Order: sequence, then C-alpha cells, then structure tokens
Amino acid sequence: MFKLKDSLLSKYVLIILCAMVLLPMILPIISLLTYMPLQWRESLGVTDERYRDAATLENMWHEEAAKLGGASERTIAARLGAIQARYPKAAVFRVDAQGRTGYQLPVDPKRPAIWTPAYTVAFMKERFSGDPFTVIAFVGDDRTQGFIGFELPRSAMSPSGAASRYGSAWLGVSVVLGGSMLILAVFLSISLLFFYRIRRRLVRLQAAMTDHAAAGGIPAQVAVLNRDEIGRLEQAFNDMVAKLAASRAREAEEDALRRELIAKLSHDLRTPLTAIRGHAYSLRAERLSDRGAESVALIESKTGYLGQLIENLFSYSLLSAGKYPYRPERTDVARLARTFFIGWYPVFEQAGFEIDLELPEEAVYWEVDPQWLGRVLDNYCQNALRHARSGRYVRFALHPQAGGRLVIEDRGPGMSGSSPERGAGLGLSIAALMLKEMGLRSEVRTGETGTRIAIAPLF
Repeated sequence: MFKLKDSLLSKYVLIILCAMVLLPMILPIISLLTYMPLQWRESLGVTDERYRDAATLENMWHEEAAKLGGASERTIAARLGAIQARYPKAAVFRVDAQGRTGYQLPVDPKRPAIWTPAYTVAFMKERFSGDPFTVIAFVGDDRTQGFIGFELPRSAMSPSGAASRYGSAWLGVSVVLGGSMLILAVFLSISLLFFYRIRRRLVRLQAAMTDHAAAGGIPAQVAVLNRDEIGRLEQAFNDMVAKLAASRAREAEEDALRRELIAKLSHDLRTPLTAIRGHAYSLRAERLSDRGAESVALIESKTGYLGQLIENLFSYSLLSAGKYPYRPERTDVARLARTFFIGWYPVFEQAGFEIDLELPEEAVYWEVDPQWLGRVLDNYCQNALRHARSGRYVRFALHPQAGGRLVIEDRGPGMSGSSPERGAGLGLSIAALMLKEMGLRSEVRTGETGTRIAIAPLF
C-alpha cells in the first residue's frame, strides 16, 4: 500500500518546505544570535558608556579647559584629579605656559619635564588618530595659560555616532546575507545528496538490467532497500527476472523433452520404414501389373522422402542441442563446389533441366566443415529439383571476389509458390543453422520468376 513516507516526491517537498520556512526566520534568529553577545558584553562592563563616544569626550575636555581659565595651578590639579576619578581608565596631565609638565595622573615617567616646540609638534602628530586617544585643550580663552591633556586607550572605546550605527547596520546586513547563504547552501547540499542517491540507485538498476554476463543471459536480482518509487521499480524488476528465469527453465525443459521425443520418434520410425523398403523391393521382383508396378514405385519414392524427412528431423534435433559433429578446416570451396555440382549434374540433366555452371579455376578458401557445407548445398539442390521443375533451369556459380560467393539459382515458382512436394521447410532450417555455426550467411531472393540463394562469409 502506498504511503507518503515511502514517496520520493513527499520527501523532496518536505525539503523544500523546510527551506521556505527557515529562510524567512533567518533574520530574527541570526539577529538575536548576533546582538545578544554584544549586549551581554556591555552588561559585564566590557564597554562602558563613559568611554563610548569620542566626540563626547572631546567636547567634555574642551569645556573643562575653558572653565579653568585664570585658575591657579592648585585648582587646575584638583579639577584634573576629579576628572580622572570619573574616567579611571584615562590619564590626565598639565603643561604650563613655560612648557613645564605639572600635575599628571597617573604619573608617566616617559612624559618629559620640559615640552619643547619640536617635541610638542611630534607628540601632536603621533597622537593624531593614534593610540591612545588624545585630546589637547588650551586653558582659558587664550593660549598664554598652557594646556591640559586627556589620554584614553583605544581598547576602552567603541565606535561612536554614525560610524557605530553604520557598523551595526553593516554587521546586521552581513549576518542576514551570510545566514541566508548558509541556509541556501544547506538546501542545495541536501538536494544534491537527495538526487545523488536517486541517481546511484538508478545506475545500479541499469547495471543489473544490462548485465549480459549473468547465468543464462538473465540479469541478477537487485536488493530492495526502500519502499519508495524506485524501490517498487526494483521489486517489479526482480519479479520480472523471476518470471523470466521460470520461463527459461520451462523452455529448457520443454526443449529437452522435444529433442528426446524427436530422437525416439526418429529411431522408432526407422525400423518400420526399413521393413517397408524391404517389402517394396521384394514386390518389385514379383510379376506385377502396370498399375502394381506404379504403386510399388510410388511406395519407394514416398519411403525415400519419408526417410529423408526423418533424417532431417534427427539432424535438426542434434543441431539444436549442439551435438551434431562439427569439424571445421581450411577448405577450397571452388574444388568442393566443382566436385559437388558434377555429382548433381546428371541428376538435373535426367530431369530435363538446363544447367549453367560458372566455377573458377582459382582456389577460394573458407574455414568450414566440408560435410556441413555439402549438406547445405545438397539441401538447396534437392529443393530446386523438387520445386523448380516448371522452370527447368538451374545455375551454379562461384564468384571469387570479396572472399567468395556461392550462388544457386532456378526459375521455379519461388518459395511462396505452390509445389506438390512442399514440406514444412525443415531442410531450410537445418541449412540456416549450419551456415550460422560455420560463420556464413545466405541471401535469398525469391519471386514468381525464380529463386536465387547466395552463400558468403560474414566478414
């Protein structure tokens, strides 16, 4: 019974539905996974709001410097201490109008006692967009009271303003795009794996179907691992193989019974046939009327035909079973045909046939059994003698070109015409089997004006 879980279509539709459901959900899921660690870090104090905005820090420092205009050094030092207490990660220092380093917290031994113009320029150049973040502001409204400095490590700060918003937006877009591409890649990978497994199963089934090396030419059955559409196809293939094997076994059994029956019938028919021939020969020695003599002659003719039919039947049975003796050798077909046709020449001449012989003097060699080839030619000559008497013409020819070609031609009514001695065509079947075994082919052209049979090698 068909079940959705056993359907390849339902499995692939499920894959598509999962991809369609997961793709819209990727934005909130990835955003949540991205911003939660940031919020967690901030909650732990990894980034402090006091140090977040560089512009805010710079404005704060300039405002404080402006407020200290005209203040004493003691007042300036107290204010710098208060600011440093509010920003403990920062460093503050004071340089008076004569360039002397005054109050500083914490104390930095690398900071010079006297600020020369050259050092001041180098310092400002080094700290511009450098690390630590540095803000220098003149005390008061004029530049005659010296300046104060504020230093903060860049690691304690985070992007500010538009840059921060731009970075967050870019991070969000990047995360969404990356997550979407990841879902798409997973979907494509699963789809490729899905179809790869289908293709592998189909290729395995195709290999089993085209396995001609199996016993008896019957493909081997395949293992059915799933109950989906391909699994049902594999099961149908196994059922077909089982039926074919059973049919082949019945055919072999029937063929063996048929051959055994033919062999027994041939043997059983030969004994009474021999007795009939003996009695017909004895009757011929008696004094018979003309009508009796005709009857005896007819009996002898029919018994001879019946004997030939039995011989053909027995030969066909042996050929079908592969038990007919076959001894191929390099044979001069021109010499064999000359000897054979000369033997048949007086038979056709006595029957009133016009005989046309075209046999070359040069040798033509075939790798055949001379007895088998003689049997084939004898069968064709007997057919011409029996069924082509109306035309009274027979032609024997051997063309040596292209490996050689034997031709037997008559002017009878053709194989489809009527003949008083037409049989079941067993002799032609025997000839076809022998020619196939010897690697020869026959080309037959027949019609109301006669029959032409050409025998040539397969190459």
